[in-house]
Amino acid sequence: MAMREECKHFQSRTYPSGEVARFCELDLAPEAPWRCPADCTKYERRLADVAWVHGSLIPPKIEEEPEGNSEEITELLRDAESVVDSVLPEALAEVGEQERKSKRGLFSRWRRS
Repeated sequence: MAMREECKHFQSRTYPSGEVARFCELDLAPEAPWRCPADCTKYERRLADVAWVHGSLIPPKIEEEPEGNSEEITELLRDAESVVDSVLPEALAEVGEQERKSKRGLFSRWRRS
């Protein structure tokens, strides 16, 4: 089953480079951005879209689904996710430190810590 764009848990983001990220916010679509599980128990139609009629804007083209075994693709995506998850705490700490440094003002040396 293709990604269910009308699902409450579907998200899509377009970055300045033109790259589009399409995913399930509950991480229940192991083959995202190409497919949702056919029998997903968490599927809920997005309430804001229930009675709306969408315009004719052209959505960004979805990249082609890769050739190969579905299980191999799922395993590859899981491996990639584990790599990202392994560096996430360090990256978040680095960003937090940069934010703390940037909040120091001109008179920060006279403030009490």
